Amino acid sequence: MTDDISVVALAGLGPARAAEIRSLIRDVPDYPHPPVVFRDITPLLADGPALTDVVDAFAGLVDADGGVDVVAGMEARGFLLGAPLATRLGVGFVPLRKAGKLPPPVVREDYALEYGTASIELRHGTLAPGSRVLLVDDVLATGGTAQAAASLVERCGGHVVALAFLLELAGLGGRDRLAGRTVETLLRVES
Repeated sequence: MTDDISVVALAGLGPARAAEIRSLIRDVPDYPHPPVVFRDITPLLADGPALTDVVDAFAGLVDADGGVDVVAGMEARGFLLGAPLATRLGVGFVPLRKAGKLPPPVVREDYALEYGTASIELRHGTLAPGSRVLLVDDVLATGGTAQAAASLVERCGGHVVALAFLLELAGLGGRDRLAGRTVETLLRVES
């Protein structure tokens, strides 16, 4: 791939393997509409060794002393990365769902996207008070979803220890929106 991608947490795999993993993320221009470039991780998910390397890289971001009690994934691709990560860490997994997908009672957080608005929900009582939570998603863009997810987890009694993303689109300012929080990424597009 010839973009200006930088390897962040995948550096331990070596540049060739990191480039192979990056090549499994398909860029789809103008989807869902111009000028958005959708990052399709389906080819990466379909490649067992690559998915294993990604989950292991995410696990390497977590303190070895049991720094998290639960992994929370943002719908929907955060589920696909967060659930195997939770299994790898030996902790539970909590899905942060789109509005209307969970039975009541739920706690809801509304937020703005770069191309509209959305809401996420968490079933009331799912998190034990004080749970140390690692939030996981595939892409950090403007940070709206991540900010809403962190707020939702905290409103539900959890403590967000870090947010981890497969790919960061640095030019969209998501990291700035999450200032004061620990933000980890495996790959970063600088422009």
